[in-house]
Amino acid sequence: MKSFARLWIVEVNQGTMAARDIFHEAVRRALEKEGWQITHDPLFLQTGGVEMYIDLGAENLLAAEREGEKIAVEIKSFVQASALYEFHLALGQYRNYELALGKEEPDRRLYLAAPADIYDRFFTLQFIQEALAYNQVSYFIYEPDNEVIVKWKK
Repeated sequence: MKSFARLWIVEVNQGTMAARDIFHEAVRRALEKEGWQITHDPLFLQTGGVEMYIDLGAENLLAAEREGEKIAVEIKSFVQASALYEFHLALGQYRNYELALGKEEPDRRLYLAAPADIYDRFFTLQFIQEALAYNQVSYFIYEPDNEVIVKWKK
């Protein structure tokens, strides 16, 4: 599997890139523990006059059933006061990144990565589950302290 990551939009005129998510390294190590080889840090996309950076590129070399599968990951920490506000932002980013990947790398599946504590107290709410399903969001849940992925959902 090539390409794991967090996508960032770069303002074309200013040429600045957003800072990494606070759990970037924990998610990277979690992927490596599952047999992912990080191939890009960051992975760059350009489409429709907009530049985007995907945090990491990765390829899974161990699981035969995953051979050739490519992913991109939007890493979210949900550390702000309002999880719903961050969810709105993440969902909007996810949809934009999905559009860009569909144009530039259609064989790459996009995932939203969220910490386990947020999954337990927020992602399990009925409305959030309905929104994830309605928007066909693929996601995985990570444990930042242990640097492991605890759940994948396509």
